[in-house]
Amino acid sequence: MTVTRAEQRAATRRALLAEGRRRFAADGYHDVVLTDVAQAVGVTKGAAYHHFDSKAGLFRAVVAEVQRELGDRVAHAAEPYDDPWEQLRAGCRAFLAAGRDPTVRRIVLIDAPAVLGWDEWRAMDEDSSARHLTEALDALVEAGAIADQPVEPLARLLSGAMNEAALWLARSASTEALAQTEQALDRLLNGLRSRNNEQP
Repeated sequence: MTVTRAEQRAATRRALLAEGRRRFAADGYHDVVLTDVAQAVGVTKGAAYHHFDSKAGLFRAVVAEVQRELGDRVAHAAEPYDDPWEQLRAGCRAFLAAGRDPTVRRIVLIDAPAVLGWDEWRAMDEDSSARHLTEALDALVEAGAIADQPVEPLARLLSGAMNEAALWLARSASTEALAQTEQALDRLLNGLRSRNNEQP
């Protein structure tokens, strides 16, 4: 079977992404050399620059891939539940647990904000897991599970809290850190329930 040029280009891009991802996760952004990535997959440095234009370009593509997977993980964790409240809890727990994944920890939580800058990193996060959070909160407001309120600021507050907690988990050596964080998350979320906001 003849492989077309387009298929060859796509295969080269996938190989560079996979090798870049492996190295960024293992060594950190600053210790990765694009020439080494290219040589490891059997292509020239020029071919790597053709696909990604720079090491930062390759890193940006890797971050986007890992964040998409993280968003999928959050959505997948929420799928088994019919109750919007349990969907929110499950999705938030999946996001926090991802902080223990070495690839997510190094690429998304530690290096991406520093390398890409806070604004770009937040915009990419918005396209992945933060979008699912906003959708979940919208559903809860519509269902009356939480008080009717603007969802945008609430989503930002929760997203910021969970990003900070995930980063803390990524750096924590405690075996109890995840369970303790999940308990704190439940207390935080329970404070949003409509019945807790009712006046006596």
